[in-house]
Amino acid sequence: MKRDSGYNTKQKEKLLDYLINNKDKHTNVQTISAFMAEEGTPLGTATIYRRLDKLVEQGIVRKYVIDGKTGACYQYIDGETDCHQHFHLKCVRCERLIHIDCNHLTGISRHIYEHHGFQVDSSKTVFYGICAKCAEAKS
Repeated sequence: MKRDSGYNTKQKEKLLDYLINNKDKHTNVQTISAFMAEEGTPLGTATIYRRLDKLVEQGIVRKYVIDGKTGACYQYIDGETDCHQHFHLKCVRCERLIHIDCNHLTGISRHIYEHHGFQVDSSKTVFYGICAKCAEAKS
């Protein structure tokens, strides 16, 4: 008889808490693993992947695959954010993820479709740069 995975509830709760507390960031398995170890509740990467896959299936976490070279990124879905209708800005310094709903970007998306026959998936479109807070801190 297969045991319920309740034996590691503390780790599951800690993992979900981490995702919730970092919902404004894309995170990856390595970052989660390091955090869990730091907190005294280490989890193997295979276990983290399995748990994240379950959370993705349940619609609690969103999975992003940026390219075929780097690992997937994950983000907690807070229910208030619909990432299918807007673009994202990601700060390369603090890793903050900013959801942006902008008519200009929607216009660019429309232009790309109308003139180039390509439909942009805004839920997977991320612009990388430096946020205002980090730029201000540097100067």
